[in-house]
Amino acid sequence: MTKVVVAMSGGVDSSVAAALVKQKGYDVAGVTMKIWGGGPPGEGPRHACYGPGEQADVEDARRVADVLGIPFHVLDLSKEYESEVLDYFRAEYASGRTPNPCSRCNPRIKFGALASKVQESGIRFDYFATGHYARVEYDGTKGRKLLKKAKDLSKDQSYFLALLSQEQIERSLFPVGEYTKHEVRRLAADMGLPVAGKADSQDFAAGGYSSLLGPSTPGPVLDSQGKYLGEHRGIAFYTIGQRKGLGFAAATPMYVTGIDPSRNAVIVGERREVSGDRLVAADLNWIAIDSLNRPTEYKARIRYRHEEDDAFVAPLAEGKVLVKFRKPQMAITPGQTVVFYDGDVVAGGGTIERAEE
Repeated sequence: MTKVVVAMSGGVDSSVAAALVKQKGYDVAGVTMKIWGGGPPGEGPRHACYGPGEQADVEDARRVADVLGIPFHVLDLSKEYESEVLDYFRAEYASGRTPNPCSRCNPRIKFGALASKVQESGIRFDYFATGHYARVEYDGTKGRKLLKKAKDLSKDQSYFLALLSQEQIERSLFPVGEYTKHEVRRLAADMGLPVAGKADSQDFAAGGYSSLLGPSTPGPVLDSQGKYLGEHRGIAFYTIGQRKGLGFAAATPMYVTGIDPSRNAVIVGERREVSGDRLVAADLNWIAIDSLNRPTEYKARIRYRHEEDDAFVAPLAEGKVLVKFRKPQMAITPGQTVVFYDGDVVAGGGTIERAEE
């Protein structure tokens, strides 16, 4: 019998995912990873994947597993999460970049370290399922699995999965990707799952992330000519395109256009100064193709909530790519993930290294 391990967060999406694979007649087991190692963020209810209150989510997942009658396992990945996600998170901000913890966590922790630890624990599985809103489809002409957008585009999470390897995608199932969020909640209620009315969690750290970064050092806010405009409270609190909370008054709206860790400075300018149509991306991960060997037109998205737009993607040396958009984009941000789409298929993705003039 086909064996499926479901990564269960204690939320409604992964709970319904477990129920759906059970309905298909698979041999199902649920697993939850513990990543909270104590310390910051401050105490309070947990509304994200990382933070205090983790045990309550573990118990919610356990209750769902009991209702479904499937084995349930809890695995400690706090050390792996610290080294692969939190250390990366801190290092990116310290270097003046804006990290994307979810894009990092999925290939390295959830579909990486967690899946490996499941196997090391003696739990055999053929497929690894999660509650992500995305779809996987086999392309017989290419002989490879394709990652596709979810049916519910308002909940689509393919952007955060774009750095998964072909091997990881081949063994992945996304059962809720064929449903809308409304349908998933209705299924949870119809199935009698105890988390049917549970609120959705937010991404990454509960209660904000600033306490994860340690002490902050104030510094100057400068315009593009180096003129002093005010003082910031620490570069980790700022990102490209930010308009609010700059700490000074101006006659015209001002935006963060750059972060200079060497001077501990935040650079600001007018809207036109934070708009551009070119970027260089590195650490590319191609899913629909083996590699990019010629300029190709895709739709590209530079942030999760950013609307995708037409772009030409051309290969560069060292496996990097130059992305040229048809229209200027607001706030191209080093450290964020850029994802390339061919219709509803994820062609691949990478990390924004820099904006180009």
